Amino acid sequence: MLIREVTDVIERFAPLAWQESYDNAGLIVGRPDDEVHRALLAVDVTDEVMAEAEREGCDMVITHHPIVFHALKRFNSADQVQRCVERAIRGGIALYACHTNLDSAPGGMSWRLAEMLGVGDLRVLQPAQADEKVGFGVVGELPEAVPTLDYLREAGRRLRVGALRHSRIVHERVRRVAVCTGAGGSLLGEALRAGAELYLTADLKYNDFMAPSGRLTVADIGHFESEYCAIEILFCLLYTSDAADD
Repeated sequence: MLIREVTDVIERFAPLAWQESYDNAGLIVGRPDDEVHRALLAVDVTDEVMAEAEREGCDMVITHHPIVFHALKRFNSADQVQRCVERAIRGGIALYACHTNLDSAPGGMSWRLAEMLGVGDLRVLQPAQADEKVGFGVVGELPEAVPTLDYLREAGRRLRVGALRHSRIVHERVRRVAVCTGAGGSLLGEALRAGAELYLTADLKYNDFMAPSGRLTVADIGHFESEYCAIEILFCLLYTSDAADD
């Protein structure tokens, strides 16, 4: 099948128009009309991922994070980005990323993570101006209030997080939980306004743990750990699509 047949499936779910202005989602290496027979799904393009793609005979790598965020002035293998892009071009391996458009898609990243953590009745934490169903993060309810520390331990177990950092426990029991995959410190105010008792995200800074001022417990679950679900989302999209039958 053609690369564009694969990317069309993804972009029907998470249109490129939903990506942030700083992002570089989409087809980074390759041509839409190139043939693709086997694809590898990953969170990032790395040397190890490229080696696996070559070993498994993949001619396309689909990731959450774009390998190229900034303009490249040289291709001399000086760093991993240059090495991987060179390797992809020489090996005829297409590179495609579905990043902030997948973050903000209804049923996307934060939705999947919340479902994994038992949070239901979800709504968008920071809706886009044009469509309240599109946006970053989600907030919802657990089936019943549970001890906060027990819930954090269970979240760490489900996400295979070796160490989970959290602020002071504000509420002994928690039911309303906000979730944002990746770096979600900027949504702390949204979590507070939504009445969340616990906010799970990643890449929190020192001051973020004190920002809620005794109203909200915040926990850092790790960037990679929070976004590993991208592989499952992309797999399900492609496996259940008509494209998978070709």
